[in-house]
Amino acid sequence: MRAISVQQPWAFAIARGGKAVFNQSLPTAYRGPLLVHASMRVDLKACDSPLIQAAGWNPADPLAAIGAVIATAELTDVCPGSPCECGPWAEPDAYHWRLSDVRSLPRPIVALGRTDLWEPKPSLVTEVNAMVAAAAINHS
Repeated sequence: MRAISVQQPWAFAIARGGKAVFNQSLPTAYRGPLLVHASMRVDLKACDSPLIQAAGWNPADPLAAIGAVIATAELTDVCPGSPCECGPWAEPDAYHWRLSDVRSLPRPIVALGRTDLWEPKPSLVTEVNAMVAAAAINHS
C-alpha cells in the first residue's frame, strides 16, 4: 500500500465529491491501493472554485481536516495528460493518476504525510484497515 498527500479542498473532493483524478507532475509505475492523506496545506483559491463547490466542499465536515488520512482508493492507471478524456478534474500538462473505488473514512486519522508517493507506516495501515472493517460491519 502507498499513500498520496493532497491539499485541501482537493483531498475532500476525492473523498466526498467524486474527484477521480489526482494531478501530478510525474508519472508512477505503481498501481494498487492508496491512502488519501489531506496535507497540512490548503489551496485557499480553490475553495471557491465551481468544481469544489459542486463536490460539496464544507469546511465543517470532518473530512475537511488537514494532516490526516481521510479516504482509501485504488490507483488504476496514469494518463500522460492532454489530449485525454479524464474529465473536468484533469489539469492540462499534468499526469492524471486515475483513482477508483474511493472510500471515505468514518473519521480522519491524524498522520504525517510527504509530497511524493509514500509508504505509510504499518501501524497506520492497520488502523485504517480496522476502521474500514468496523465501518463495513456497522453497515451490514
